[in-house]
Amino acid sequence: MATIQELIQEQVQKHPIVLYMKGNPRAPQCGFSARAVQLLQQSGVKELFTVDVLADPQIRDGIKQYSNWPTIPQLYIQGEFVGGSDIMSDLYQQGELQKLVGSAQAASAS
Repeated sequence: MATIQELIQEQVQKHPIVLYMKGNPRAPQCGFSARAVQLLQQSGVKELFTVDVLADPQIRDGIKQYSNWPTIPQLYIQGEFVGGSDIMSDLYQQGELQKLVGSAQAASAS
């Protein structure tokens, strides 16, 4: 049986774009998670793998240890930690989030 850290690593490595959030994209359970989903949709995300941290306390604690980042949501693109909703907002305003999303989707299509 895999540890939580191994499970998280598998999730972020297997999927090009992963969002650890409270709730799900159709029903976010906090404003920060809702904003993260909105920014990703506006950036052109076609395939988003999400993990509801409220559904599993081990993942909720484990993701904070994995990234060494204390808050949720957390975005990973091509296995790399990007940040939370504030960082995502800044990247979106600079046009960088759209580039990251586009390159991740292009890489997964090939």
